[in-house]
Amino acid sequence: MRYTKTTLALAISLVSSAVLAADERIEEEVVVTASRTEKPLSSIPNTVTLIDEAELTQQMAATSDLSTILGNLIPSFSPSRQKMTSSGESLRGRKPLYLIDGVPQSNPLRDGGRDGHTIDPLMLERVEVIHGANAIHGMGASGGIINLVTRTPGEDFQQSVRIESALQPDEPSDTFGYNGSYSISGKVDAVDVLASVSYRSSGINYDANGDIVGFDNTQGDTMDSDSINAFIKTGYSWDDQRVQLTVNHYLIEGNNNWLSVDGDIDAGIPTTAIEADVPGKSPSNEVTTINLQYTNEEILGQKLRVQVFSQDFAGTYGGTPSGTFQDPAYGAVVFDQSQNNSEKRGVKLTLIKDQIAGAPVSLAYGVDLLEDETWQQLILTGRAWVPPTQYKNIAPYAQAEFTGIDRLTVTAGVRHEISELKVDDFTTLYSYNGGQFVKGGNPEFSETLGNIGATYTISNAWRVYANYSEGFSMPDVGRVLRGINQPDQDVESFLDLQPILTKNRELGVDFSAEKFAAQLAYYTSDSDFGQRLALGSDGIYSVSREQTEIDGVELRGQWFASDSDTLEARYAYTKGRYDSDDDGKVDTDLDGRNIAPNRFNLSWVRNWTDAFSTRLQANWLLDRDFENSAGEVTTEFDGYTIIDASAQLQALGGEFALGIQNLTNEDYFTYYSQTAGNDTRNFKGLGRNVNLSYSRLF
Repeated sequence: MRYTKTTLALAISLVSSAVLAADERIEEEVVVTASRTEKPLSSIPNTVTLIDEAELTQQMAATSDLSTILGNLIPSFSPSRQKMTSSGESLRGRKPLYLIDGVPQSNPLRDGGRDGHTIDPLMLERVEVIHGANAIHGMGASGGIINLVTRTPGEDFQQSVRIESALQPDEPSDTFGYNGSYSISGKVDAVDVLASVSYRSSGINYDANGDIVGFDNTQGDTMDSDSINAFIKTGYSWDDQRVQLTVNHYLIEGNNNWLSVDGDIDAGIPTTAIEADVPGKSPSNEVTTINLQYTNEEILGQKLRVQVFSQDFAGTYGGTPSGTFQDPAYGAVVFDQSQNNSEKRGVKLTLIKDQIAGAPVSLAYGVDLLEDETWQQLILTGRAWVPPTQYKNIAPYAQAEFTGIDRLTVTAGVRHEISELKVDDFTTLYSYNGGQFVKGGNPEFSETLGNIGATYTISNAWRVYANYSEGFSMPDVGRVLRGINQPDQDVESFLDLQPILTKNRELGVDFSAEKFAAQLAYYTSDSDFGQRLALGSDGIYSVSREQTEIDGVELRGQWFASDSDTLEARYAYTKGRYDSDDDGKVDTDLDGRNIAPNRFNLSWVRNWTDAFSTRLQANWLLDRDFENSAGEVTTEFDGYTIIDASAQLQALGGEFALGIQNLTNEDYFTYYSQTAGNDTRNFKGLGRNVNLSYSRLF
């Protein structure tokens, strides 16, 4: 595929992961993903953002943190925590579903907040972000979908190598980190293969004042950590058919060399750290994803797509003498730590029929099967914190498209979710009112989800679209179950386990001309029985089931100022409220654990020569007050601006890249620390950081 200047104001249909771009000459280009059907931009009534290979390369010149990259390019995505955890990071005010080539990576049954660390970004070819609740891949996409599309083998035999170093100039020895990666790719007859391995070692971070940024010893930290990623993709093609196998194994693990020192949030004193041995096992993520796909372009007059997958996840959290872990049967003071585990198995079957009976109607239909078993254990004492929870789901679906009226495309579909949750009898930890026996059960849920949308091409420059779609997800079942502290509860009738149905409405307009392109979208996202993370007096977050309403505006504009210069501005406004007193009316602002700040993202890209280019970008996070039902301000966020710069130079047979995060050395507390932090997590943001890499293809 050739890449041209694009609006990157993209959209996607309910059963499609096809991503498309329109350039300033309105030439549509189709990027086919590992999912169900590809459609031209003019027919798609939803909003999607594509982060292509060129933009990924520009961003990775300065950072390897996927959450930071997403925030730089999608202002409705929450600012990165800059930690191993992604808890509190949202898209349009709700949790997104992370995928690798369509395979779910998120763990909605026990959301441990590690979704953003399941693969090294060096393994990616592009990222597709579907904005808003939908049911394209079933459960979990209440805020949208982040589909991480992995690299594909080339036609010719190729090898590539990349070396990278990162440090902060004021403290080079402590902050020094490095990365090395190697890949090989090629094709022999009908068989193609790509294999890659990457190793990354990270130093520690200092803030703009030269103080060590505090470690999150419990949730996990990417500072002072090592990661390795092994990846292989191989396929065999014949006639109109192809079978492809992808295996990805990722491990990130802290070194337990730095101990957090509490700050004082009221006094404005940040959390820091001292060099010391940290007790317990190191926080880590270990993930293995296996993806087998079969495609047939002609079978009984239809196209066939079959995907069989598995994902095994283990997330280990740091040790702590938390009051939650205390039990007289294990001693006076109990030091323990938890591990979150999830095993997923699934099948996705799609059939596509174009021009049914010669009519201007196409149909995509099929069925998805998913089985997910999740549990959370305390690994030092061998106790179960969250009991093994089995989730089984079958979901038939159909999506139709009508193109019989000039310039107008109408899409409509339905998906029926049939789910079963199975939990055996269990007893909660002693800290929950002495430990409560909970009777197990097999609650069953059924939801029929609909979607309808239309797009109309007014002229070569203007397009309008509108859609209504529904998303289906489960609450954080593990967090709900482990927190039961009242007697005589049973899984079969526990109200807080009811599914979350999110209704998404969107209206958008696209404009594209010779030198300028823009997109404006307005959306609402409502849940009658939603989910919110609430902080209790014991310092532990619990799940509150409440009515929630979110609405927002997303704006993106590009100006192709010259053949060498592209200026871009993005803006996101998000407002979310929930019903705090169960009177049927939303009355209290969603806080920073649940919603992103309003912000501008600005960038300037210049191609100085064919061999040298630069990018300058700024993230301007705006001040925000959060109010309760009485209109009183409960939390204040003081905004800040982060400026990054990067340059890429082709030389010595390869490409050098230099990236600088926080170019002006801005001193700030992170968004999460200001809106949801405490003395233990009152973290400053990263000070000025320099990254230098060299990559070569041969």
